[in-house]
Amino acid sequence: MSSYFTDLAQQYIDGEWRPGTGSWDIIDFNPYDGEKLASITIATVDEVDEAYQAAARAQKEWGATNPYARRGVFEKALRLIEEREQEITEVIIAELGGTHLKAGFELHLAKEFLREAIHLALRPEGKIIPSPVDGKENRVYRVPVGVVGVISPFNFPFLLSLKSVAPALALGNGVVLKPHQNTPICGGSLVAKIFEDAGLPAGLLNVVITDIAEIGDAFIEHPVPKVISFTGSDKVGRHVATVCASLFKRSILELGGNSAIVVLDDADIDYAVDAAVFSRYVHQGQVCMAANRVLVDRSVADAFTEKFVAKVRTLKVGDPRDPQTIIGPVINSSQADALSATVEQAIADGATALVHGTTTDNLVEPSVLTDLPADSPLLKQEVFGPVAFLITFDGEEEAVRLVNDTPYGLSGAVHTGNIERGVNFAKQIDTGMFHVNDGTVHDEPIVPFGGEKNSGVGRLNGDTMLDAFTTVKWISVQHGRSGFPF
Repeated sequence: MSSYFTDLAQQYIDGEWRPGTGSWDIIDFNPYDGEKLASITIATVDEVDEAYQAAARAQKEWGATNPYARRGVFEKALRLIEEREQEITEVIIAELGGTHLKAGFELHLAKEFLREAIHLALRPEGKIIPSPVDGKENRVYRVPVGVVGVISPFNFPFLLSLKSVAPALALGNGVVLKPHQNTPICGGSLVAKIFEDAGLPAGLLNVVITDIAEIGDAFIEHPVPKVISFTGSDKVGRHVATVCASLFKRSILELGGNSAIVVLDDADIDYAVDAAVFSRYVHQGQVCMAANRVLVDRSVADAFTEKFVAKVRTLKVGDPRDPQTIIGPVINSSQADALSATVEQAIADGATALVHGTTTDNLVEPSVLTDLPADSPLLKQEVFGPVAFLITFDGEEEAVRLVNDTPYGLSGAVHTGNIERGVNFAKQIDTGMFHVNDGTVHDEPIVPFGGEKNSGVGRLNGDTMLDAFTTVKWISVQHGRSGFPF
């Protein structure tokens, strides 16, 4: 594993591994024990330009390559991930503080998305559309956009980089990837290494490890990329969208959430508890789809709360290398401090702590809070960590109002003994995704993924990848002579 952090601690530009030329280094730390994993000299604006220019040059030939031939790269990449799964698991645990359970979840989905990319290469279809003009043939082609810029987050960096990079490449584009500073290997150079070893032509995929303190908006303002795919916070996403709109670029924004899991009066309580605990505490709660809020009908609230609290108390907190650990460290100390402050602020505002977790370094124990004032701003914001808010309601109408009372609209779930009641409930919620009798954390390669409101713009997965990473072009052919008025 250590070789990944030495060999891959570089920029990857135009098929070459090389150090950045910036004046300072990004230090990659293990969030559990503080071990220094890698030191990476950052990329400058010049290297961002070189990466985009390399992608633009390589894309011309790649875009004209038979899609059946393109598929071979993704088939090989899939095999490489399967062969290296143990080493990649160790890297995820070290760099993210992800548990064995989380690493397995991330790698399973990464392989599924690569399998879909293999098929996606053959998905673009053209059309011939009738014309009111005699002898005219309207052809509509679906073509690559050219070059795509991808900005990935720290929570599922390997998966969420691949999720945009693989489809964009499969559809004939070049790509420049900028991983999060806290996960430069998993989210950046590891992805490049796999595609390099899979035989992807040089220049098509480039990785720049850098910071906005060095490059400002150069990554999104550069004239080469026609699409920017960003996954991260709504605050940064709003800025990305603004810059892209001013330059007439397309932006695909997968942003934060404030999801709720709802337990109706006819729910299977034991099953709902299991779903709610997983939905809130998977990967320390650092998941955009995580259930910040657990809404329970008052008639079953006592029974649910007792079992929910009991289960949360059993979650093992500690070293993510221990296969028994459920909750490892959050990504950094600022995140840990912010979560501690959130819990204390809630208690100061009148909340009751049914479980009051402590924080040691980056290990944040789970907390369960109830009795928050209805107007608490904490109920409307995303809390990216192992803190659950329990809220009681009286009847479905109030539940719908409470779930929708947030600026976000990503995911959610409802538990009920009546499937159609659950579907009817789901239809009333302003989210891009909602699940009946399940958890809130789901992603599947052919189902449209994305949010409403502050949770993003656009969709990924399946056929929506065509909308994200290709464009349509109308070419008309006039058979015979056309008539002109002068």
